[in-house]
Amino acid sequence: MLSPAAAAGLSPRRKSLVLAICCVSIVVVVMDISIVNVALPSMGRDLHASESGRQWAVDAYTLVLAAFLVLAGATADRVGRRRVFQAGLAAFGLGSVLCGLAPDIGWLIAARALQAVGGTMLNPVAMAIVATTFTGAAERARAIGVFASMSGLALALGPVLGGGLVDAFGWRSVFWINVPIVAVAIVCAALFVPESRAERARRFDPVGQVLMVLVLGCVVYAIIESSALGWTSPVIIGLLAVAALGVAGLLGYEPRRTDPLLELRLFRSVPFSSAIVMALFALCGFGAFLFVTTQYLQDVRGLSPVAAGLCLLPVGLPVLVVAPLTGRAVGARGPLIPLVVAGMALALGGGMSLGLGPETPLPAVLAVHLVFGVFLGAVNPPITNAAISGMPRSMAGLAGSLASTGRQTGTTLGVAISGTLIGPQLAQGGTAFTGAAHRMWWMLVVLGAGILILAVISSGRWARATAERAGTRADSQP
Repeated sequence: MLSPAAAAGLSPRRKSLVLAICCVSIVVVVMDISIVNVALPSMGRDLHASESGRQWAVDAYTLVLAAFLVLAGATADRVGRRRVFQAGLAAFGLGSVLCGLAPDIGWLIAARALQAVGGTMLNPVAMAIVATTFTGAAERARAIGVFASMSGLALALGPVLGGGLVDAFGWRSVFWINVPIVAVAIVCAALFVPESRAERARRFDPVGQVLMVLVLGCVVYAIIESSALGWTSPVIIGLLAVAALGVAGLLGYEPRRTDPLLELRLFRSVPFSSAIVMALFALCGFGAFLFVTTQYLQDVRGLSPVAAGLCLLPVGLPVLVVAPLTGRAVGARGPLIPLVVAGMALALGGGMSLGLGPETPLPAVLAVHLVFGVFLGAVNPPITNAAISGMPRSMAGLAGSLASTGRQTGTTLGVAISGTLIGPQLAQGGTAFTGAAHRMWWMLVVLGAGILILAVISSGRWARATAERAGTRADSQP
């Protein structure tokens, strides 16, 4: 096990290598959320996929990530973070191969789920490795800022890379590119990443895991299929009822377990709870924006995949500048200012998008994308830092995985909701698209306002005191 003393004894070069390996892993995992979006039109035509099939090509990945991230983080704390990290890389690579070979949309969706199983063993585990490698508060904040900025950058640049790959080599290339990267990462992890475990191992919680999958799966399936079946359909009503019962089961069962899948005691920390909700709001907004925008640029405006990807470059460029600055600002002054900037940018981007249509001048479209880039660069570092600050080191993997679960759940819901709102009208273009999209853009304005409110609530002295108490209780109680 990597003790605090051993971590402190690692050379700066070794720590930098560990951070770089973790960043590579999160880049491929997160980029596969966004890189597929720009390939959806070509993929849909080639595989004869419906709009709900396109949604599932994205949501099968993010749904599995959201459902099993907590299990993966806790398992890594128990059996070894490097070991789980390497297993995740291997599973992700195998899933990528199967995606590249997919003969139909059903095969692709199943392969995307396998990819995500590997991804669950990378995202939160990499964050825990970073948190245990960088032991000082200031250096940890800076490292987390870099790590989180890679997540945002991968989301933003995925469509750019994906557009070039689709135009040059076809949509299958967006999956094949993962294979050599994963192979190199497996070797580097074996050479440079030290093994670490939690001081106290957590036991598996099968009931909690089943309930979590049940809740997330039922909610997402109901949202995606509601456009075809209708909200009053017995199937949709039944799914939502099962999800509600699942939530009640989690709230009733988890507090009675010694090692629950969902450590509800951590939610006594106002900054931690707010970070989870803000992560959900933020990625719900960005997931909806990305899903709709990539199809709007190609199906409504008639742009090629590479042109659509280049139009999203203004989303990625601000992340390169804003995210590192945000990481340093969080380490020096706390998360409030970056979160205020992020909330305002999301609300502003949603408001500006209300004017978008098939004939909107391209510079105006790019200006909207620039605002979303500022939002994405500012939102990830403070959320990530808030999620694990004040938490005991033994729960670093669990706390990090809960933050990642909030992100992936948000992305999943964003794609499901946006596809339901605009899917039937997207192919019609013109005023049909504009009218349907207005509801989604207003949703982003509301989500941005929610981040603003939570940022203020979670940054005060009282909120910080709840974080300290929650961390102390979680560490001391069995």
